[in-house]
Amino acid sequence: MTETPAPATPPSAMLYKPRFALFIATACGLGYIPIAPGTWGSLVGVILYCARGSRITRGADSVWIRFGVTSLPVTIIIAIAVCFLLAVAGVWASNRVEKFAPTKDPQYVVIDEVSGQFLTYLLALAPLNWKYLLVGFILFRVFDIWKPFPARQAESLPGGWGIMADDWVAGIYAAMGLWIARAFLHL
Repeated sequence: MTETPAPATPPSAMLYKPRFALFIATACGLGYIPIAPGTWGSLVGVILYCARGSRITRGADSVWIRFGVTSLPVTIIIAIAVCFLLAVAGVWASNRVEKFAPTKDPQYVVIDEVSGQFLTYLLALAPLNWKYLLVGFILFRVFDIWKPFPARQAESLPGGWGIMADDWVAGIYAAMGLWIARAFLHL
């Protein structure tokens, strides 16, 4: 008597759900928004960039966040540290989620957009000015969707590196575009 082999179990069913990695990879759940999750992830990058170098002060009855109150070197060090942490956490979380997910680069993983958007502003040394923030946001979204060379090729890197690297390339292109816009448009 021959035994019938058990049906193949998909790899995602064999693993437990990586809840903490999903929390990071989806930018606290924003990646689950069904309409334009990458755009929402990019907005988190804008907010994080605005919050760098800020401090919270308490007024009589309220809490105020004051931006740009620290010195420039401290602000730059904080921004570089945040960018590094986003990159490390993003590679780790997206790698874990990709092993669990049925697709290579799940749409709900938006930590790559958060990291790429933040990198755009950091490399452009963008001031906290709504014009810079808006132009940088638009440029990053355009390059992230377009994926010019070598962004599309970077997607083929293994695991979390492939998920994150194409957005870093888009962030570099967007930063160059922001420098050009600064020179010619006098933002």
